[in-house]
Amino acid sequence: MSREQTAETRARILEVAGKLFRERGFDGIGVADLMKSAGLTHGAFYNHFESKNALASEVSEHVLKQTTCAWSGIADADGAGGFDAFIATYLSKSHRDDRASGCLIAALGEDVARQDSSVRRAFTSGLRPMIAFLTRHAAGRSAAARRERALVTLATLVGTVVLARAVDDGDLSEEFLQAARAAFKVSSPS
Repeated sequence: MSREQTAETRARILEVAGKLFRERGFDGIGVADLMKSAGLTHGAFYNHFESKNALASEVSEHVLKQTTCAWSGIADADGAGGFDAFIATYLSKSHRDDRASGCLIAALGEDVARQDSSVRRAFTSGLRPMIAFLTRHAAGRSAAARRERALVTLATLVGTVVLARAVDDGDLSEEFLQAARAAFKVSSPS
């Protein structure tokens, strides 16, 4: 297999694992089923990763980096209203309903806490650029005030989506999303 093919295969494994981990949790899918979903054999896994924990670490960092880029793309695409567009998109029904492609933090945040230190370290590393993104867009007179606002924003966004996904009452789920959009003074995305 050429280096290019190896890189493509590794990227496919990361993409599939990112979706499956967000859907089922880190412990909700085994290596054999993950590799089958990627169209590969179980044995091929070890050509790319030394362990499932190594994969979980890399997926965490990879997906969080992709998410930060996506957030920036949304915020930058709409000029002055871009950050509000990002908030509205995050607090949308489509984001709530698309766990496999949605925010890794909302899908796996609690699960990360039960993983080994390498996964937690990768998660923390991937989280830092997200906090920096939010800090750049936060209001406040000082860097410390903007960072505090960014942390509250992230916690509110993630917590809202976690709760909206967790409840078995569609009206209550929507109420969580609406309340958070109102708190951020953004409209529901079209």
